[in-house]
Amino acid sequence: MPSISFSRAAIAFALLLLAGCSTSRTDPLEPYNRFMYSFNNKLDKVAVKPAAKVYKAVIPTPVRTGVGNFFSNLGDVVVTANDLLQLNFVQAAQDTSRLIANSTFGVLGIFDVASHWDLPKHAGDFGLTLGRWGVGPGPYLVLPFFGPSDFRDALGLYVDGAYLDPVWMDPNVPERNSAVVLRAVDARARLLGVETLIEQAAIDPYAYTRDAYLQRRKSLLPGGARELQKQEEEDDQEGETPPSPGSHAAAPGAAQ
Repeated sequence: MPSISFSRAAIAFALLLLAGCSTSRTDPLEPYNRFMYSFNNKLDKVAVKPAAKVYKAVIPTPVRTGVGNFFSNLGDVVVTANDLLQLNFVQAAQDTSRLIANSTFGVLGIFDVASHWDLPKHAGDFGLTLGRWGVGPGPYLVLPFFGPSDFRDALGLYVDGAYLDPVWMDPNVPERNSAVVLRAVDARARLLGVETLIEQAAIDPYAYTRDAYLQRRKSLLPGGARELQKQEEEDDQEGETPPSPGSHAAAPGAAQ
């Protein structure tokens, strides 16, 4: 993916497409998305989940923690770059300090010393950068292998991988592929059991996953958390049935 050049014309076209799709309903591609959701689940059960179970069973917890911290530290390169693209200089300074602290005192990020120094981990990617500058998310989109996304985040995923992510930008192809697989397996090992919780908690796991993803992404944008809270309050108010004119609310304990 990173080796393929991404022309300016293609980026401009994609941005126009995203802007045009921003007013579409949330999931117009639902038939395709459900098919891809099922495909990803089957692939996970056949290959990814078994590999994650073996990885968790064989690799000691301290080593797995170090691996996760190492890749998280590399991910801070992407976060910091997008801080700058969003002109969020305060957070960029914090994330740069975090990256330096973990890369040096944390031995290439194996130890997360920055979190103990009041330098918390932030979320940041090019999809959020596009959202910060007013590009709409477009329809919900389930990507092969990568899972939940939308049109904006799919473009962001490509740009991050092609131009910002140290793992994907590694010119040594065998080394890069090994790192990509290890990162994916390590991440999946951390999520073992989550799919069971989703299946138990949701009548429709696909819809549950979709709504959770969209709400999470919206909450990461400026003002997004407030909008979600306001929407939830409005939904709660709409769900309440007001008393009819002239009636009185039932006293506590009264029969309904």
